[in-house]
Amino acid sequence: MRLWHQELLAFLPRAQILGQHRECCALRGMGWGRKHSTVDYVFKHNVKRLVNYHQLVLREMVHRGYKPAQQWYCPEYRGKNTMPWPCALSSEYNLCEEDLIYPEHDDAYREECIANLKHKGIELF
Repeated sequence: MRLWHQELLAFLPRAQILGQHRECCALRGMGWGRKHSTVDYVFKHNVKRLVNYHQLVLREMVHRGYKPAQQWYCPEYRGKNTMPWPCALSSEYNLCEEDLIYPEHDDAYREECIANLKHKGIELF
């Protein structure tokens, strides 16, 4: 699985946006720090970036009429089977919506994501 470029979230089909939520939940939970070639860059950064990215996914889900579990809005929450992150997580790190959450999500990565979706038969534009 991958984290799609944040500028594409509003255009992703149902299966991809729901899959993105599941991926974020897994990464926030027991998957944090587990090697995976597609998302290894996430672990180079503070977990606050992942939480912020997940907030964008949650916002898009709500915009589409989905009702994600309220616990995921709490920055410290990591799932039912994982201990929460320290409370200091919620008091810092709010990016502007225009900022890229991950520097790896540059224009080239955006085009890579679009090509990946096209390969799956999904045309966004």
